[in-house]
Amino acid sequence: MGDSTGFLKHNRELPTRREVPVRLTDWREVYEEFPIDKVRDQASRCMDCGIPFCNNGCPLGNLIPDWNDLVYRDNWRDAIDRLHATNNFPEFTGRLCPAPCEAACVLGINADPVTIKQVEVEIIDRAFSEGWVVPQIAAIRTGKKVAVIGSGPAGLAAAQQLTRAGHSVVVLERADRPGGLLRYGIPEFKMEKRHLDQRLDQMRAEGTEFRCDVNVGVDISADELRAEFDAIVLAAGATAWRDLDIPGRSFKGVYQAMEFLPLANRVQEGDLEDHPLNTKGKRVVIIGGGDTGADCLGTSHRHGALSVHQFEIMPRPIDSRPEADPWPTWPMIYRTSSAHEEGGERVYAVNTLEFLGDEDGNLRGLRAVEVRSEIVDGRPSFVPVEGSEFELPCDFVFLAMGFVGPERSGMVEQFGVSLDGRGNVGRTADWATDVDGVFVAGDMGRGQSLIVWAIAEGRSAAAAVDMYLMGETLLPAPISPDAAPLR
Repeated sequence: MGDSTGFLKHNRELPTRREVPVRLTDWREVYEEFPIDKVRDQASRCMDCGIPFCNNGCPLGNLIPDWNDLVYRDNWRDAIDRLHATNNFPEFTGRLCPAPCEAACVLGINADPVTIKQVEVEIIDRAFSEGWVVPQIAAIRTGKKVAVIGSGPAGLAAAQQLTRAGHSVVVLERADRPGGLLRYGIPEFKMEKRHLDQRLDQMRAEGTEFRCDVNVGVDISADELRAEFDAIVLAAGATAWRDLDIPGRSFKGVYQAMEFLPLANRVQEGDLEDHPLNTKGKRVVIIGGGDTGADCLGTSHRHGALSVHQFEIMPRPIDSRPEADPWPTWPMIYRTSSAHEEGGERVYAVNTLEFLGDEDGNLRGLRAVEVRSEIVDGRPSFVPVEGSEFELPCDFVFLAMGFVGPERSGMVEQFGVSLDGRGNVGRTADWATDVDGVFVAGDMGRGQSLIVWAIAEGRSAAAAVDMYLMGETLLPAPISPDAAPLR
């Protein structure tokens, strides 16, 4: 490393978040610019540890010490080459990944870890601004045609790799614009869509074709696709949401998070003048304490909600790494996002029992109870705390409780692929389904997971498809389907 004692000289530092009253007036990303000298200082904290566990903590195998050293030495052009060697879309992961690499950082054993994610996003943002991110046109065309179904991070990664390998790649997307949850799900304040659009422009220039408003299984059949293409990659995600089947679920005012968040994206795209579920002046409850819940929280704040409560059935995590999650594993600790900083009340260890409504079928509140975690008949359970029931008035409830796998009707049924025990599309060690020429990548086969896993799976599945089509491949395959998902 350029400065092997940098971690002794500099503390961990991140960009300043814009003041809450200011950022709630717009939908721009929440962070101020980070001065270059501070980026170099943070890169210098990479401590020449000998065995970089961060590489293994990242499903993509990012060459983190390499580009930290290059940034410290002000060699940004080589830094983006090293970053792109393992990651197609660092502008996405640098903003959206929870950074398991930082949890595995050796410095993090007894100090604050290196700001890996921030250095990553600074590299790619500078690369785009300098014009270093250019189309990579395949020198030889193979004559093979591949369909990629789904344009989220897994589908985009698979498509870009296969296009660069010389295949003719068509990405099929049922929405009107490509991007999957990156487009219609992730709020603008977490990732402005200009970052997505500039990468899509590169992919189009490389030769990837995008066909939007195409719902596979409805607008085109599986048999038609198999007849037209030499191979197919299923990368449509785990879009079947988990519901809450309790009394009052049908009241007007109870919605899934993914009925709420995409509409906010459409307002920003200019498709809608106002959000149909605008929470301005309303009392909001979000059920689910994860990232999707935080996205609903930040969106409600920007609407001007009167109050927001975020419910989580699990107890509040502890502040420091628990013994059950030793380094370098991912620690289950208390985390605060920018949306939580903006307001609202986080309520832990609570279970919603019933939604309450008025005579016209409109939501007016909910009934809930505090719970404690216990082992009942050998299984973890949530036991109600006697006398702890309460009612909370609310006008909107958004369910952000995760996803249970891919939608099974339509496309999955038509392809006839088998499902595993968790309801995901089954796959072999080479990313193939049990239908010849049909492969699967991302959440559709893994189940709900992280963007970095999706990109890693898309890259690996692309290598498997290239091998299937050509009998050999030079494409990298960072992981196998046997890799365990991050909790």
